[in-house]
Amino acid sequence: MTSLFDSYRLGELTLPNRTVMAPMTRVRAAAGGLATPSMATYYAQRATAGLIVSEGIQPSPVGQSNPGTPGLHTAEQVTAWRPVTGAVHTNGGRIFAQIMHGGRVSHPDTTGLRPVGPSAVPAAGDVFTPSGPRPAPTPRALETAEVPEHAHSYAAAARRAVDAGFDGVELHGANGYLISQFLSSNANLRTDRYGGPVANRIRFAVEAAAATAEAVGAHRTGIRLSPAGTFWGVEETDVPELYAALLTELARLGLAYVHLEATAEEEVLVGLRRAWPGTLVMNPALPMGPKQAGRDEADHWLGLGADLISFGRGFLANPDLVERLRTGLPIAPADEDTYYQGGDAGYLTYPAHQHTA
Repeated sequence: MTSLFDSYRLGELTLPNRTVMAPMTRVRAAAGGLATPSMATYYAQRATAGLIVSEGIQPSPVGQSNPGTPGLHTAEQVTAWRPVTGAVHTNGGRIFAQIMHGGRVSHPDTTGLRPVGPSAVPAAGDVFTPSGPRPAPTPRALETAEVPEHAHSYAAAARRAVDAGFDGVELHGANGYLISQFLSSNANLRTDRYGGPVANRIRFAVEAAAATAEAVGAHRTGIRLSPAGTFWGVEETDVPELYAALLTELARLGLAYVHLEATAEEEVLVGLRRAWPGTLVMNPALPMGPKQAGRDEADHWLGLGADLISFGRGFLANPDLVERLRTGLPIAPADEDTYYQGGDAGYLTYPAHQHTA
């Protein structure tokens, strides 16, 4: 039986355990999308994870979703990330950068630019802006000739990530952001080669992954997906067919991993495990859902064939989560009020467990 605490070979990395710190937006970047010393401390505190995946990092100005998020599209941003990756490596850890293009989930008040998407269909709900929540605007539908430029923006950001010291990158193909919008059957109403049948709707994701794998190596490239997820109003009508087709194409690229969220029925996810020959990272808790995953959920998914298990809130509130899982110590709950408030409270202030003699 595979244990959460067994080592694992991921590309050219040896992970000391099978826990992954899931990507979590924390909106604590400085002006200009710059990483900060507090971010270096935050990630270094959690370096006992087998692998850390960073918060979502925008690959371009128009790709920024939320205010206060970091970027990887300027030389200054690359320089600002180096102390973060250096701190993680000094503490013995490994870190991938999550590359996140928000697509239609953005606002001109945040970026100064009109959001873009597969089609002129707004996201459901309010988006965050510097002046508070605002209704999601109608994006500008990308022209066919423009689409490859946005697919290649992930690769350009990946090059900068490696230059900044990251061990690899994860493309954010989940949760209603740009890649997910192209996969969707209601956000993507295109009639060109990027829309309509499944083979066309997966094209953007495959082009982004192929460009990134070519830029930094397939062994440094992962992708996160949320099958059947409905974030920001996206729908997918043909989930098993859509994702089996996508994973078949991604398998040809030899990516480092696929990272699945528990957004579909378990039997669908187990079917996707069978369809994917490479490393599978499984996040067993629904993002922003009521339950925080622990050891039982991890062991369940390892038994179903997952290779690595990602934890979000568990790592957020427990910098020493691996040790707590290993020894059965209680896992502290995260304080939702501090998720996006900025500052170091609820960021650097979660303590490691104090052992009493």
